[in-house]
Amino acid sequence: MTTIIGLEYDDHCFLVADSRTTASDGYIYTHASVEKISERGDFLIAGSGEVTPCDVLQHIWEPPTVTKQDKKDLFHFMISKVIPSIRKCLIDNGHNFDEPKTEQRFQFLIAVCGEIFDVDDSLGVSKSTSGVYGVGSGAPYAIGAIHAGADAYEAMEIATELTAFTAGPYKSKTQFKHIK
Repeated sequence: MTTIIGLEYDDHCFLVADSRTTASDGYIYTHASVEKISERGDFLIAGSGEVTPCDVLQHIWEPPTVTKQDKKDLFHFMISKVIPSIRKCLIDNGHNFDEPKTEQRFQFLIAVCGEIFDVDDSLGVSKSTSGVYGVGSGAPYAIGAIHAGADAYEAMEIATELTAFTAGPYKSKTQFKHIK
């Protein structure tokens, strides 16, 4: 389990993640070297949920190159180029999208050109009008804290207090928007 928060501003975006990993048997791993936010080319990828899809996307996936034309409509770019490449990479590395599921298995915050996109385990893409994003078991607590006036790190501390599946140290990355 995880808590990852994304904040989108006029000129940049900011992602912050905890360092706790919980195995399916409940065993807890917390280590300072755990990186839940990876840089892949022009992308920041922050993953929560099942470890294998997160590892594949953050360490194996070769993202498409963002062109000048793509920058004009990043949502279209995500749907038409990014998502098909993610789907192919996950399938090529053993993920079965047809497998029945009883709960959500993974979710990503993907930033490109300073914009954040929320990608669920069906590879649906969403945007937030508030510019506040969160994934993982502690996300509802952290999002609520941000809307109540907390900064990102205060929100992570609140999530840590309210769920056993979130723990520091917290790591963050910033991505600035490219001038079009």
